[in-house]
Amino acid sequence: MRYKIIVNPVSGRGAGERSMPFIDKSFKDEGLTYELVKTEFPGHAIELAQHAVIDGFDVVVSVGGDGTSNEIVNGLMRAKEHLGHTSTMSVIGVGRGNDFAYGVGIPTGVEAGCRTIFTNNRFKIDIGKVISEDFPQGRYFGNGVGIGFDAVVGFEAVKMKRLSGFPSYIIAALKTIFLYYTAPYIRIQSDNGETTEIASLLVSIMNGRRMGGGFHMAPDAIVNDGKFDVCIAQEVSKLRIFSLIPHFIRGTQMSQKEIHHLKTRSISVIALQGNLPAHADGETISVTGKEITAEILPDQLEVIGGKPK
Repeated sequence: MRYKIIVNPVSGRGAGERSMPFIDKSFKDEGLTYELVKTEFPGHAIELAQHAVIDGFDVVVSVGGDGTSNEIVNGLMRAKEHLGHTSTMSVIGVGRGNDFAYGVGIPTGVEAGCRTIFTNNRFKIDIGKVISEDFPQGRYFGNGVGIGFDAVVGFEAVKMKRLSGFPSYIIAALKTIFLYYTAPYIRIQSDNGETTEIASLLVSIMNGRRMGGGFHMAPDAIVNDGKFDVCIAQEVSKLRIFSLIPHFIRGTQMSQKEIHHLKTRSISVIALQGNLPAHADGETISVTGKEITAEILPDQLEVIGGKPK
């Protein structure tokens, strides 16, 4: 069994770099065959993961946050497109949000991540594919796509230098309420052909359960049920956003009249007025685009994780 360990050294304000000696010692102590490499530029983990499959590595480990995991998902899926097979994936979550890791049952932190990998608990998960005007060829994602308010929150959180983790998303959310966001008027169509037109604060297309390190956008989502769980929030006043935020933290927002839910294998979102800022697993896929579509690809990727959340 050969492990390719891909480290984003700047994840978690340098936590990726600091984690490397512990990972190196832990894998040595377990007697495992591994190669430990660092990313050098945005998108590098995609290349490294794809070449790891070509080079015959059995497991590719993402050391970083959701952006690093997303790049590795894309590298593994690109390899699968060309070769017909891919490597198993696991995660050591040391980034800002670690929501993909959470969704596959891996606790945050280098020690907990290594311990989970060594248990070798394997299962398959669904992978999403999203198409936007900026990514007409499509981009894969493991956790979710955020459109609207939560995308802008993510954009603001990344700008913060002194805060990391969930607190940075809380501050970014407050900033977004006051300064940045106007809800677009959108059309949503799911796989059953039903169409909804609504002024929407946000649309979260979830394979996992959580975004932003602590916002439970889809508390009942299952990573291998063959469907997205979609959370839709209609436009509300700024004051009402304040009262909704605790519900998203607790995962109780579905009890609120302004929040709607659907399960679907595919979805399209079109801005009839305004734009669609959007991210996939924290990676920007749209800033001023007008249309986003996504589909679920069942049982696409084997992971080593804990009990799936």
